[in-house]
Amino acid sequence: MTHASSSPNSAQGDPALPDTLPAPHALDADASCPIRMGWMQGSPPSADRMIRFDSGESRQFPQLRWTFSHTRQLHATLNISRGDAPVAPLPRAMRVDLDDIRLTPMGAARPITFAQSLKANYTDGIVVLHRGRIVFERYFGALSEDRPHIAFSVTKSFIGTLGALLVAEGVLDETRPVIHWIPELKASGFGSASLGEVMDMTTGLDFNEVYTDPKSGIAAYARAGGLAPRAEGSGPAEGLYAFLQTVGAAGRHGEGFTYRSINTDVLAWVIQRATQSRIEALLSQRLWSGLGVERDAHITCDALGMPFAAGGLCTTLRDLARMGEMMRCEGAFNGKQLVPASAVAAIQAGGDPAKFAKAGYALLPGWSYRHQWWNSQNAHGMYMARGIHGQAIVVNPAAEMVVARYASHPMAANANLDPHSLPAWDALARHLVANPG
Repeated sequence: MTHASSSPNSAQGDPALPDTLPAPHALDADASCPIRMGWMQGSPPSADRMIRFDSGESRQFPQLRWTFSHTRQLHATLNISRGDAPVAPLPRAMRVDLDDIRLTPMGAARPITFAQSLKANYTDGIVVLHRGRIVFERYFGALSEDRPHIAFSVTKSFIGTLGALLVAEGVLDETRPVIHWIPELKASGFGSASLGEVMDMTTGLDFNEVYTDPKSGIAAYARAGGLAPRAEGSGPAEGLYAFLQTVGAAGRHGEGFTYRSINTDVLAWVIQRATQSRIEALLSQRLWSGLGVERDAHITCDALGMPFAAGGLCTTLRDLARMGEMMRCEGAFNGKQLVPASAVAAIQAGGDPAKFAKAGYALLPGWSYRHQWWNSQNAHGMYMARGIHGQAIVVNPAAEMVVARYASHPMAANANLDPHSLPAWDALARHLVANPG
């Protein structure tokens, strides 16, 4: 392991070609290293090196390269306890041949190396597991092995896994309307949606996820939950769940996939009502403590203490990899069946590619979405948890490979990272299959 200091978009990437990096943000991974730039260093930091939440600069590049590894200094959070069980070791079999794997980015004429792809995507940290052993681990910028990093929408896959296991156990029923558990949503666009439609994001809602538009639904949602600064004089944030009740309908449920983060927070609300337990407690009891993780996790929350289930999870990198390995092993890890194999099988099978295709993701042809996981439907059966700015868990059952990555790319949408990332995951898998070690 080494440490080096060095058109509208949806959360997961728009259907068009990737954005180009605008001139004001033309710092590469080395030049924008938060340690090199001196962000928040000093007691106290000097004014020109200080990063504040209330000004909005904490989510601006290059400051965000520090922010994503220091979420708890800027936001209220809820703890996700690891419990008192022993740490489940991840055996090491470190390899020296992975840096030089060759891959050709989408749309490029020349190949690059795997190591170069990490810098191209502003990687903060990456762990590669092969057959349950760590074969590659690197940290960059402000991230270290003991520091949590925000997972953004990778959080959704944790919540979706909780939902899937509760369906498998008969606690939840995908065919029931969400208002069975949440009558407060009756007058909203969710009023006629089934739980399954929420879990698979095939709801018809008047909500857009355009991160570059301050007037978009996701921007309003972030302000309502206290996740982004509110305009001066606008009063206190009303909370995530109050906002969900104001979302209207647009189109029909069940017809096509449209990525909307609010679905995940509705799913979390249902889970909490059905189990009479808080999300942070369930994550601890059903996943985190059983995974034998090294450290507690945490999740951001609104002013009422409700968890931001769509994107607030923060973990250390190896612990994120443990989640991926559990999924690769069909719900079993550390000598325990943490998630019913049938729940993992439903996720691995993926959703309906025809419904996914309606969303128009040009870089993800043939993919699908199921229980808050992205499925490539390729020959390796590779599926992913994906978050803005480059957060990822990659599960490749055929290659017996798991990748956990944290990143701080200047642009939010995964369309900006996929041209390097997807060929990298494919090349890495093929290399490990051909050279198992």
